Amino acid sequence: MHIDTTIPLTSTEAIVLGVLARRPASGYDLRAWLDKHGVFLGYRASLSPIYRTLAKLQRQGCLQHHVEDRPAGPDAKVYRLTETGRQAVLAWARSPFTPSPRPMDPDFTIRFVLGGQFGKDIAIGVLRTELEYRLKQKTDPDMRPDPATDPIPELDPDWCADVQTLAHERGYASTAAYIAWLELALARLEK
Repeated sequence: MHIDTTIPLTSTEAIVLGVLARRPASGYDLRAWLDKHGVFLGYRASLSPIYRTLAKLQRQGCLQHHVEDRPAGPDAKVYRLTETGRQAVLAWARSPFTPSPRPMDPDFTIRFVLGGQFGKDIAIGVLRTELEYRLKQKTDPDMRPDPATDPIPELDPDWCADVQTLAHERGYASTAAYIAWLELALARLEK
C-alpha cells in the first residue's frame, strides 16, 4: 500500500514519523519521548492515540514492526519506518509550512523540530515563514481590544476594556519575545 503524500499529516502522525526517523520505537517509547520532549513541543498524547496512529501508519505501509523481548516488562512491538514512511515524513518536512493565527502554536514547534531535523534549509524556511507571519500579525490594526457595546448590566464597559487591554498587552509582550527568539534562532542557523 502507498500513502498519499499530498494529504497533510496530522500532528500525531508527523510526531510518530519524525521520532521514528530518529530511531525505532514502541508505542510506549513514543509516549515516554513525548512525556520528556513533548513538553517543549507543546504537544502531549496518551497511549491510545499513539497506538491508533501506529496501526494506521502500518496499514498505510509507512511502518513495519518486530516484537522485542523486554525482560523488565511485556514484549513490545518496535516500529521502524519503511521506504514509504521515509518518503511520507520527508514530503511532510519539505511541504510548505502555514503558520497558525495563534502565536507559539505546537504545529510550528513540531514542524521546526521534527521537520527541521532533515536539514538546514527546511529549518530556516520554517523559521522565516513563522517570523514573517508574526511580524505582519503584530502590526495588524484588527488586533486591538474589542469594546463592549450594549453589554448586560453586570458588565462595566470600562472595566471590560481594562481587562481586555491587559490581555492584549500580555499577548503583545509574549509575541515580541517570541519574535525576538525567532530572529535569534534564524541568525544562529544562518551562520
